[in-house]
Amino acid sequence: MAATAAQVAELRRMINEPDADPYTDDVLETYIERYRAIDELGTKPMEASYTTEPPTLTENDSWIPTYDLHAAAADIWQEKSATVAEDYRISADGGALSREQVQEHYLKQARYHLSRRKVGTMTLFVEPRVSGSEEGVNYD
Repeated sequence: MAATAAQVAELRRMINEPDADPYTDDVLETYIERYRAIDELGTKPMEASYTTEPPTLTENDSWIPTYDLHAAAADIWQEKSATVAEDYRISADGGALSREQVQEHYLKQARYHLSRRKVGTMTLFVEPRVSGSEEGVNYD
Protein backbone atom coordinates (compact mmCIF):
# COMPACT_ATOMS: atom_id res chain seq x y z
CA MET A 1 0.00 0.00 0.00
CA ALA A 2 1.50 3.25 -1.11
CA ALA A 3 1.52 6.62 0.54
CA THR A 4 -1.01 9.07 -0.87
CA ALA A 5 -0.23 12.24 -2.77
CA ALA A 6 -1.58 14.24 0.19
CA GLN A 7 0.86 12.52 2.56
CA VAL A 8 3.75 13.18 0.19
CA ALA A 9 2.73 16.84 -0.06
CA GLU A 10 2.49 17.11 3.74
CA LEU A 11 5.92 15.55 4.19
CA ARG A 12 7.32 17.91 1.55
CA ARG A 13 6.04 20.85 3.63
CA MET A 14 7.45 19.35 6.85
CA ILE A 15 10.94 19.12 5.35
CA ASN A 16 10.77 22.47 3.52
CA GLU A 17 11.48 20.99 0.09
CA PRO A 18 8.90 22.50 -2.30
CA ASP A 19 10.74 21.22 -5.39
CA ALA A 20 11.28 17.64 -6.47
CA ASP A 21 15.04 18.12 -6.39
CA PRO A 22 16.61 16.19 -4.68
CA TYR A 23 13.53 14.59 -3.06
CA THR A 24 11.21 13.26 -5.75
CA ASP A 25 7.74 12.03 -4.86
CA ASP A 26 8.93 8.42 -5.21
CA VAL A 27 11.78 9.03 -2.76
CA LEU A 28 9.42 10.63 -0.27
CA GLU A 29 6.98 7.71 -0.61
CA THR A 30 9.85 5.38 0.28
CA TYR A 31 10.60 7.40 3.42
CA ILE A 32 6.94 7.45 4.41
CA GLU A 33 6.42 3.72 3.88
CA ARG A 34 9.33 2.91 6.21
CA TYR A 35 7.19 4.07 9.11
CA ARG A 36 3.97 2.11 9.09
CA ALA A 37 1.90 2.71 12.20
CA ILE A 38 -0.98 1.08 14.00
CA ASP A 39 -4.17 2.47 12.46
CA GLU A 40 -7.00 4.25 14.28
CA LEU A 41 -8.74 0.93 14.94
CA GLY A 42 -5.65 -0.52 16.62
CA THR A 43 -4.79 -2.82 13.72
CA LYS A 44 -1.11 -3.56 13.13
CA PRO A 45 0.27 -3.33 9.58
CA MET A 46 1.92 -6.76 9.79
CA GLU A 47 0.80 -10.05 11.33
CA ALA A 48 3.26 -12.49 12.85
CA SER A 49 2.83 -16.22 12.40
CA TYR A 50 4.59 -18.31 15.01
CA THR A 51 3.58 -21.62 13.41
CA THR A 52 6.70 -21.56 11.26
CA GLU A 53 10.36 -21.68 12.26
CA PRO A 54 11.53 -18.92 12.10
CA PRO A 55 8.34 -16.88 12.59
CA THR A 56 7.12 -15.04 9.50
CA LEU A 57 5.50 -11.66 8.94
CA THR A 58 2.68 -11.12 6.47
CA GLU A 59 0.76 -8.03 5.37
CA ASN A 60 -2.41 -7.43 7.38
CA ASP A 61 -5.26 -6.96 4.87
CA SER A 62 -7.50 -5.26 7.44
CA TRP A 63 -4.91 -2.55 8.20
CA ILE A 64 -5.86 0.97 7.10
CA PRO A 65 -2.71 2.59 5.66
CA THR A 66 -1.37 4.84 8.41
CA TYR A 67 2.13 6.27 8.49
CA ASP A 68 4.27 8.26 10.89
CA LEU A 69 5.17 11.36 8.88
CA HIS A 70 7.14 12.93 11.74
CA ALA A 71 9.51 9.94 11.87
CA ALA A 72 10.02 10.20 8.10
CA ALA A 73 10.63 13.96 8.37
CA ALA A 74 13.20 13.41 11.14
CA ASP A 75 15.11 10.97 8.91
CA ILE A 76 15.23 13.48 6.08
CA TRP A 77 16.33 16.36 8.33
CA GLN A 78 19.13 14.15 9.69
CA GLU A 79 20.16 13.29 6.14
CA LYS A 80 20.13 16.95 5.17
CA SER A 81 22.32 17.79 8.18
CA ALA A 82 24.89 15.25 7.02
CA THR A 83 25.20 17.03 3.68
CA VAL A 84 26.36 20.23 5.39
CA ALA A 85 28.39 18.64 8.20
CA GLU A 86 31.69 19.87 6.77
CA ASP A 87 30.61 23.50 6.50
CA TYR A 88 32.85 25.96 8.22
CA ARG A 89 33.21 29.01 10.42
CA ILE A 90 35.62 31.73 9.26
CA SER A 91 36.70 34.90 11.02
CA ALA A 92 38.82 37.26 8.93
CA ASP A 93 39.39 40.98 8.71
CA GLY A 94 36.94 41.68 11.53
CA GLY A 95 34.09 39.80 9.84
CA ALA A 96 32.70 36.35 10.54
CA LEU A 97 30.99 33.79 8.36
CA SER A 98 29.32 30.86 10.12
CA ARG A 99 27.84 28.22 7.86
CA GLU A 100 27.71 25.64 10.67
CA GLN A 101 24.45 27.24 11.81
CA VAL A 102 22.74 25.52 8.89
CA GLN A 103 23.61 22.10 10.29
CA GLU A 104 22.50 23.18 13.77
CA HIS A 105 19.15 24.24 12.31
CA TYR A 106 18.72 20.95 10.45
CA LEU A 107 19.47 18.94 13.60
CA LYS A 108 17.06 21.11 15.58
CA GLN A 109 14.35 20.30 13.03
CA ALA A 110 15.19 16.57 13.29
CA ARG A 111 14.81 16.73 17.09
CA TYR A 112 11.51 18.57 16.70
CA HIS A 113 10.08 15.82 14.49
CA LEU A 114 11.54 13.01 16.60
CA SER A 115 9.73 14.42 19.62
CA ARG A 116 6.43 14.24 17.73
CA ARG A 117 6.62 10.76 16.24
CA LYS A 118 3.99 8.17 17.09
CA VAL A 119 4.33 5.99 20.15
CA GLY A 120 5.49 2.50 19.25
CA THR A 121 4.79 -0.82 20.88
CA MET A 122 6.81 -3.96 21.23
CA THR A 123 5.81 -7.48 22.20
CA LEU A 124 8.37 -9.42 24.20
CA PHE A 125 8.43 -13.18 24.53
CA VAL A 126 10.22 -15.23 27.17
CA GLU A 127 12.48 -17.73 25.44
CA PRO A 128 12.59 -20.57 26.16
CA ARG A 129 8.93 -20.58 27.08
CA VAL A 130 8.38 -21.24 30.77
CA SER A 131 5.34 -23.00 32.19
CA GLY A 132 3.35 -21.23 34.91
CA SER A 133 4.68 -22.97 38.01
CA GLU A 134 8.01 -24.46 37.01
CA GLU A 135 10.47 -24.88 39.88
CA GLY A 136 8.12 -23.18 42.33
CA VAL A 137 8.08 -19.88 40.39
CA ASN A 138 4.69 -18.38 39.64
CA TYR A 139 4.52 -16.29 36.44
CA ASP A 140 0.86 -15.26 36.74
